Amino acid sequence: MSSLDDLGIEVPDDLSELTQPSSEPDMAVLITQIAGAEPLAAAASLAGLDLDAVPTEVGALAVLRDPTGGGPDAAAAALSQVVRGVPLVQVTRKGEQLTCVRWSDGERGDEISPALLLGGAPQTVEDVLTGYAKVADLEGVVASGSIGRVKAMRMLASAARKARRASRGKPGKRDDV
Repeated sequence: MSSLDDLGIEVPDDLSELTQPSSEPDMAVLITQIAGAEPLAAAASLAGLDLDAVPTEVGALAVLRDPTGGGPDAAAAALSQVVRGVPLVQVTRKGEQLTCVRWSDGERGDEISPALLLGGAPQTVEDVLTGYAKVADLEGVVASGSIGRVKAMRMLASAARKARRASRGKPGKRDDV
């Protein structure tokens, strides 16, 4: 029988890092009310974020490509600034632990229970957060890097015009003619 040195295996002196969870998230997802993956990717492009936008039945998910460091907080703040007035929920996963935080207009809000969030969420959201579904295998995914800044500005301006036209004449809205 050969020794561990002969097999090229090194046993570290401090084994604590093998049993303690990493302080870095495995995944970071921003759950938005933005209607589609392409508009979300456009907003992310304007914010300078590197993510994949995933469509769901209730809004698009922004799956960050690099969830480490302060990236998730910076991404949530930047995206919620670009889409002012549209709140989002930042979900980070470290091992089996989910943390959910509300963001609005660039400001961090309160934490919410992952159980409450997932209780009413579409199956796609749960599948992505648990790792059951890989983003690359989902349909309709749009990378933020695939949309240039000029195209992104045009898309968002067009969406804003459509929203203004749709709200004209509705009760409680001022008609800007």
